[in-house]
Amino acid sequence: MKKEKKNYVDKIPKINNKTWEVSEDGIVEITVENTGFYNWLAQKLFKKPRYSFIKLDKYGSFVWQQIDGQKTIYEIGRILKNSHKGAADRLYERLSTYFRILENNKYIIFIGEDKG
Repeated sequence: MKKEKKNYVDKIPKINNKTWEVSEDGIVEITVENTGFYNWLAQKLFKKPRYSFIKLDKYGSFVWQQIDGQKTIYEIGRILKNSHKGAADRLYERLSTYFRILENNKYIIFIGEDKG
């Protein structure tokens, strides 16, 4: 039986166990723990920090705050377009790229996706 291919913007993102906070100006800062052997080595030898703090821009911060494990990328895009008129240019192309980056860096996962 052939699986039906789902459109990328129909995916439902969920934040993947990240600690984050919003500053007074609405900017999201994500705390990332630097784990693994090479990070451990860099921390010991070069005094690299155990945690990194990633600040998102205003659009990224807005999108991040919309990720609730229920809205699709498409729905988040509609909300972004309605509240930030400047975000409409190539909206879904840019959103798809943004979500792929978040997924590749393990900041988000998608609900209902097989791991294998």
